[in-house]
Amino acid sequence: MTANTALDRTAAGHPRAGGAATLGTHTVSRIGYGAIQLRRLDRDAALTLLRRSVELGVDHIDTAQFYGGANEFLREALTPADGTVIVTKVGADPNPGGPIPLRPAQRPEQLRASIEDNLESLGLQQLPVVNLRRLDAGPGLRAEGDQVVDLDDQLAVLIALREQGKIGAIGLSGVDLEGLRRALPADIVCVQNSYSLVSRTDEPLLELCTANHIAWIPFFPLGGALPGLPKVTDDPTIRSVATALGHTPSQIALAWLLHHAPNILLIPGTADRTHLEANIAVGSIVLDPDTLATLDAIPSRVAEIHF
Repeated sequence: MTANTALDRTAAGHPRAGGAATLGTHTVSRIGYGAIQLRRLDRDAALTLLRRSVELGVDHIDTAQFYGGANEFLREALTPADGTVIVTKVGADPNPGGPIPLRPAQRPEQLRASIEDNLESLGLQQLPVVNLRRLDAGPGLRAEGDQVVDLDDQLAVLIALREQGKIGAIGLSGVDLEGLRRALPADIVCVQNSYSLVSRTDEPLLELCTANHIAWIPFFPLGGALPGLPKVTDDPTIRSVATALGHTPSQIALAWLLHHAPNILLIPGTADRTHLEANIAVGSIVLDPDTLATLDAIPSRVAEIHF
């Protein structure tokens, strides 16, 4: 696909950040934006950052009602003319003061309520994509007691809401390989799991997604977001490649993800304009076969996280 095709431009007319990719029935920028960091900003700064992301060719934004006001910022900053595909998630509620600032909200009635909350805060009639945040895999929350809910029961709620038109498509987050296989008949369009160049234990899930044309959207793509999670910036090989190519280690690690599989989409989050621009610039980084082979040879490390 060349840069002159219509698909390589957003609805607002900007070249798509990182080029074009498929997310369900939507064509979106391969480099999107994760809205979780917006909670660190005041209103004016958040709106300015979001408008800048649109100017840089972002039309895929990841958010959640439990991101502390991010949805309200998105509602105010974005216009229909931007054509932004908003991906939100359900399965957790805020838990201020806890070891993780979230608590499970896995029961069907909680999922349904979260959908309604997201619709209201975003000011939408339909949520384009909703990720079910399962608690089967990856760092973070684990379900206990009445929060241990069968995947089929959760999917039944989301499928019903899709049939009602309240959501457009279903994704999964924090899912294991068995769960993804079980969910495939529900027409899953994306999977969000913790995954980075230095922590690739979910490679079999990525391969299954690639085979089924499902977008793979890694969270913690640089690692290090939680204690015990390996950091890409600590790896000497990544630092060496970054120095040789004149980029930061973080940029090299993100660029590797774009090169690694065609269905990988990025949603790096930031509260800083300069950092946002550096993330978008990753789309122009070319890694030659020798460099890719060097990076591919970096051993994958297992996260050691305890709560």
